[in-house]
Amino acid sequence: MALAPWRTEEALGDGWFRSGGLAVRHPDGYIQIRDRAKDIIISGGENISSVEIENALYKHPAVGEAAVVAMPHEKWGETPCAFVELAPGGEVDEATLIAHCAERLARFKKPHRVVFGPLPKTATGKIQKFELRVRAKEQGSNP
Repeated sequence: MALAPWRTEEALGDGWFRSGGLAVRHPDGYIQIRDRAKDIIISGGENISSVEIENALYKHPAVGEAAVVAMPHEKWGETPCAFVELAPGGEVDEATLIAHCAERLARFKKPHRVVFGPLPKTATGKIQKFELRVRAKEQGSNP
């Protein structure tokens, strides 16, 4: 499947490949990928990295896999919603995982909801965040 010509121009037009990834360049020249632009959650005017929350979730022994997306919120616009597949034999509840994240992140970054179950994946095992965004919208506003 070929890209539409305007997509190619959009990605390569000025000589830089624009992948949609967000990164920082450190003084020593090291480039660190932070997140994808479309995965940034904007909550009450604050930018929240989904990757940062996912990293906090992975530090809990009961978490096998995790993905975080934006969930609509009446007051804040969006809040983090975590989708978690437990590790074999892992047991944890929503409140415990939210508290776990609150200990490791600024409080406004903690997930407002945790949904447990299998994560949708491609044939190569990549988590399909676009499907999780649909599920998060179905979760409704979290006052």
